[in-house]
Amino acid sequence: MGLHFIPDNAKIDFVGFRKISYMLSLLMLLAGGVSLLVKGGPVYGIDFAGGMVIQVRFHSPVSDEEVKSAMEGGNLRHIVVQKLGSDNQGYMLRLAGHEEVGSLHIRGIVEQAIKEKLPGLDYEIQRLEMVGPKVGADLRANAIEALFYATLFIAVYLSGRFEQRWGIALIMTAVLGGGLYALGLLGLSRGLLVPAAALLTVFCCWKLKLAYALGAIVSIVHDLLISIGIFSILNKEFDLIIIAALLTVVGYSLNDTIIVFDRIRENLRNNQKDNLAAIINRSVNQTLSRTVLTAMTTLLVVMTLLILGGGVIHDFALLLFVGIMVGTYSSIFVASPVLLFFEKTVFAQVQKEKEETAKEAIRQRNRGMPQV
Repeated sequence: MGLHFIPDNAKIDFVGFRKISYMLSLLMLLAGGVSLLVKGGPVYGIDFAGGMVIQVRFHSPVSDEEVKSAMEGGNLRHIVVQKLGSDNQGYMLRLAGHEEVGSLHIRGIVEQAIKEKLPGLDYEIQRLEMVGPKVGADLRANAIEALFYATLFIAVYLSGRFEQRWGIALIMTAVLGGGLYALGLLGLSRGLLVPAAALLTVFCCWKLKLAYALGAIVSIVHDLLISIGIFSILNKEFDLIIIAALLTVVGYSLNDTIIVFDRIRENLRNNQKDNLAAIINRSVNQTLSRTVLTAMTTLLVVMTLLILGGGVIHDFALLLFVGIMVGTYSSIFVASPVLLFFEKTVFAQVQKEKEETAKEAIRQRNRGMPQV
């Protein structure tokens, strides 16, 4: 039976609210876009922009403020101090840039700052790593490419599962993915190629009438752009940990969307008398309890990480928190309404499935008949 604090027969007109939800999404996208434009793009962390990571462990507790104050007096620009653990003894110092002076020079500055500003404290430098700007640029391009390929393979899966169009989806993926790889080998900027390929994927799904794939892709792109925009507004850095969080958000949003799509397809098979808007509303209402409960329980865990997890995973947990809320919203108000643009195609596909199922049942029945 399960827990249902929202009745399955609720009659909330989600489709009727789609224009309001589109305006809300547009406002959030514009706010994030303006923030990115003003700041000249995302604020990249050391993983993408290059820089150094220094891990220091003190033999006795010291506060965040004391460490930050000591480092600020050491002529170290663009430094971020993160606490490791809860004993106030381990700290991660992240410095953007400084490639021109070398790691040994930076180590000397850090040690001198600790001796002058935190006298009497014993410490050890446990790790010192440097990421060059070329490596950072490659990591950034690879991260963007990973997000694109994840979205592309999702389009294949949904086209096959919901529309039985594996062939055309695989061909589309091979052409787009292969073309992107080939152009990358020619030396063209992947920073420009990947967004262009993503737009081309959306266009292909629209022209090929891959309704479910397009709905999921629009929802995923919506979630990614809003999450990135909110992070930009909060002036947070983007690094590999944030990319991992974005991929997690993609998976979460897709899971919610598939649950709703499954119920839509089931209701389409059982009742083709109502129009598609009514069927979408019924399906979203029937899955609403599960959607909200899943979001609430997941957010509870993420909030625990956000509050108690410490500085190292704070931004990861924060992006998950934002992404889960946006993903839950998009699975209800963004993904499903896209199907309305393909109402005739969706009904035709369901009718075709029913006819093929009936023919297969007849064939199975005929095989079981005794030979005369």
